Amino acid sequence: MPQPLTDAVHEIDHIIAEKHRGPTIPGNLALACFQCNNHKGPNIAGVDPVSRRTTPLFHPRLDVWNEHFRWKGAILQGLTPTGRATVEVLEINLRHRVLHRQALLEEGAFPSV
Repeated sequence: MPQPLTDAVHEIDHIIAEKHRGPTIPGNLALACFQCNNHKGPNIAGVDPVSRRTTPLFHPRLDVWNEHFRWKGAILQGLTPTGRATVEVLEINLRHRVLHRQALLEEGAFPSV
């Protein structure tokens, strides 16, 4: 969720959590919306709902977004095990989040890709 479209201030997140010895350096930090950061917590992996295998979460410094995700309206689809696990762990498609994105799409405010 782009910062201007939410009331919650984005947070600086450790991509690899300090708990897992992730350093506090620019290459391991990313801006995240409060909800995504809250759901991610210290997780560095999740379970792909298709294969049921543990897989690394999307790494915004190493992975290419378009290889792992695509928008289908207000729904974010995971295209790979990493994409699907990330969507699940971050709970990106919870009903209230999808409804919020849908309303923004209808207003022309949410970036349609």
